[in-house]
Amino acid sequence: MKQRLISGMTLAVLMVLVAFPLSFILLQAIFPQFSAGSLSGAFSGVSTLLAEPQLPTMLGGTLQIATGAALVSAVIGFPLGVVRGLFTLPLPRLWDLLFLIPFLTPPYIAALSWMLVLQTNGYLQQLTGINLNDLLFSKTGIVLVMALNIFPVIYFAVSRSLLASGQRLAMVARVHGASAARAFWHITLPMLSPALAAGMLLAFTLAIEEFGVPAALGTRAGVLMLTTDIEKKLADWPVDLSGASMLSVLLVVIALCAWALQKKLTGHHDVTSITGKPTENRGADAGAFTLPVVLVMALVGVVAVILPGASMALSGILGTLSGGVTIDNVTLSHYAALFSQQGDALSALGTSLSLALGTACITGCIGLLASWLVVVQKIKGRGVIDALSLMPAALPGVVVGVGLILLWNQPFWTISPYNSWVILLLSYCCLLLPWPVRYVGSALRQLSGNLEPAARVHGASAFQALRFIVLPLVSPVLLAAMLMVFAIASRELVTSLLLAPAGTQTVSVFIWRQFEQGSIGQGMAMATLTLMTGLVLMLTALGIMQRGVRR
Repeated sequence: MKQRLISGMTLAVLMVLVAFPLSFILLQAIFPQFSAGSLSGAFSGVSTLLAEPQLPTMLGGTLQIATGAALVSAVIGFPLGVVRGLFTLPLPRLWDLLFLIPFLTPPYIAALSWMLVLQTNGYLQQLTGINLNDLLFSKTGIVLVMALNIFPVIYFAVSRSLLASGQRLAMVARVHGASAARAFWHITLPMLSPALAAGMLLAFTLAIEEFGVPAALGTRAGVLMLTTDIEKKLADWPVDLSGASMLSVLLVVIALCAWALQKKLTGHHDVTSITGKPTENRGADAGAFTLPVVLVMALVGVVAVILPGASMALSGILGTLSGGVTIDNVTLSHYAALFSQQGDALSALGTSLSLALGTACITGCIGLLASWLVVVQKIKGRGVIDALSLMPAALPGVVVGVGLILLWNQPFWTISPYNSWVILLLSYCCLLLPWPVRYVGSALRQLSGNLEPAARVHGASAFQALRFIVLPLVSPVLLAAMLMVFAIASRELVTSLLLAPAGTQTVSVFIWRQFEQGSIGQGMAMATLTLMTGLVLMLTALGIMQRGVRR
C-alpha cells in the first residue's frame, strides 16, 4: 500500500514539474489563443513563425554558434582528456580541479569577465596595448567564450573513460607489432567514441540553451539566437506567448535531433572491454613528452581559468575601471557594500541560498524515490517515471521558464505560485532533477540485488527496506548530488530573469542588473563569492563520493 502511495505521489510530482509545463508549451504553440482560453486558429502560429523575418538569422546563429562551440570544445577537451587518461602526469588531480572551475563558472559571468579583459580600454589593452575588441564581439568570440566554458564536459568524459577501461587491449596490440598510432586509431579511439560523442552532444545542448553569453556579447556582435529572442518576446511589451512557445518547441526539436544524430553516428551499442576486474589505469610514462604536455595543459588553464578568474577578482577590488590597474585604485568597498543592510546583495544572497537549499532537498527526495521505483522495485509504468525524471536534461532553461509561465499564469487557478518565489523553486527543481536521478540510479545499479529481498523475507516492508537499507548505502552519492544541485541552483540565470517576481532578486539576477546599471565592481565581487562557494561545494561533493566509493 505504501509503495503504491509513494509511486503515485512521485508520478504526480513529476507531472507537475515536467509533463504539465511541456504540455502547455505544446498547447500554446498549437493554439495561439490558448492563453486567452480559446482553441481557435490551430497551427496558425506556424505560418506566423515562418513569416518572421529574423527566423533564418536566429536559427542559423543558434546552429552555427552551438556547432562551433561543440567542435572547439572537442578540439580542446579531447586531446587533454586523452593525455590525462593515457599518461601519468605530474599532479593529476590538480589538472582535474583546474579544468573543473570553468564548469562551475556561470557562462554569463565568464562572458562578462572576458568583456573586461578584451574590450576597448580593457585590462589587456591597459597592460599590453593589445585591443581584441573586434574578436570578442563576433561569432568567433562567442564560440570561443562558450567553448572555454564547456570543454570540461568532453575532457572529463574522455579522461574518465580511459581511466576506467585502461590500456590493456592497446598494449596487447603493441606486443603483437602494432605501432602506437595504429593501436590508438583502431583500439583506443573506437572505445572512446561513445564518450566523445556524448560529450559533444552535451556541449551542443549546453550551447543552444545558453542565454547569458549571447545576451552579453551578441548584441554588439550582431548575433541572434533563439534563447535571446524567446526572452525578448516574454520581456518586451506586448508579450508574445505564442511566438515564445513556437521558438521553445523549435529549440527542443533541435536538441532531440542532436541526440538522434549522436545515436546514429555511434550506433545503439557501446564499445566495451571485458578484461576481468575493472581497475583504474595509472597511465604510461610520457617520457620526453611530459614537459610539452604539461605546458599545453597549463596554457589552456591560463586562458580558460586564470585570465577570466583574475579579471573577475580584480574587478571586484578596483575602485573604478577607468582608474586602471594600480595600487591606489584597490579597495574592498565593493565587498563591504555587498553585506551592507542598505543594498540588495544580502537579500539576493539569502534568496539564492534558500532556493538552492530547497531545490537540493526536493530534487534529492524525488530523485531517490524515482530511482528506487525504477531500478529496485521495477514497478509497472517505470518507463514513464524514468523518462519524466530525466527529460529535463534535454530541456533548455528558457523552455522550462516558458512552460511554467504558460502553466501557472492561467485565470482558472484559484491559487498559483506565479509571481512568487515558489515559481523559481519549481523551475530549479525541474531543471536540476536529472542530477540526483542519474547519480542515485547509478549507485543503486551497483548494489547487490539480494539486500532488499532479504529484508523483505524477514518481514520488512518495501518502505522499511528503503529507509533502513537502501538509503544508508546510497546516502554519500545522494548527498554529493544534492550539493551539486545546490551549487548550480545558487547561480542559475535564465529562469531567474524570466520568473523572478517584482522585488525579488537572486544572486545571478543581482550580478546581471549590476552590469546593466554600470556597477561592475559590486557585480564582480558577488560573482567571485559565488564561484568560491560553488567550488567549495563541488569539492565537498567529490570528497563525499570518493569516501563512499572507498567504503
